Amino acid sequence: MTGDAVESRDGDSRDTGAGELEAGEAETGESEAGEAETGESEAGEAEDLVRLTAWVRGRVQGVGFRWWTRARALELGLTGWALNLDDGRVEVVAEGTRAACEALLAALRSTSTPGHVALVVERWSTPRGETTFVER
Repeated sequence: MTGDAVESRDGDSRDTGAGELEAGEAETGESEAGEAETGESEAGEAEDLVRLTAWVRGRVQGVGFRWWTRARALELGLTGWALNLDDGRVEVVAEGTRAACEALLAALRSTSTPGHVALVVERWSTPRGETTFVER
């Protein structure tokens, strides 16, 4: 509430014209404050964005594992892919918030996956800007 009062005072103190201008200026001030708050929020989220690469070993090919992984990733708001590797593992790349990636990693290690997961090896890095989550 203090922030709302300050914004109103700032708008009033800048007013030099007629009542219509005052209303317009106050609306502009609130809009600018809203944009600034949104910018700070996005910057905070951008700092928290990560890239998780996980290699999943076990009976994970031919059992719907990539489809299941994509569904979990989309529920968590992640982007990236799940790919069958020639050696029988599935490579999962996910980008998003650290919390969402950690939730996906926990799901990959859970007993609720299709098939059977024997081991999950993870690597964390900076995101590269994936835009959707796909099965490759």
